[in-house]
Amino acid sequence: MNGTYQVVMGDRGRFVVPAELRTRLHLAEGTPLVLLDTPAGLVLLTRDQLRERVRADVAGVDLVSSLLAERRQQASAEDAA
Repeated sequence: MNGTYQVVMGDRGRFVVPAELRTRLHLAEGTPLVLLDTPAGLVLLTRDQLRERVRADVAGVDLVSSLLAERRQQASAEDAA
């Protein structure tokens, strides 16, 4: 399932996704892909893969509580000023 594929940057920044990988991932012409620039390097994902990655990254994180705490801290700082 996982593999390493070499690609070469071509004309105007284009590169070709190897046929084996396109077939396995059901990628067709026009399939939207997302290229992430991460501290670990470039990552190429389908939108579904990106959605799952984001969900995994925020799993167990209470985003609402974090946002409320941040807003309360900002309000306190503004009241003190």
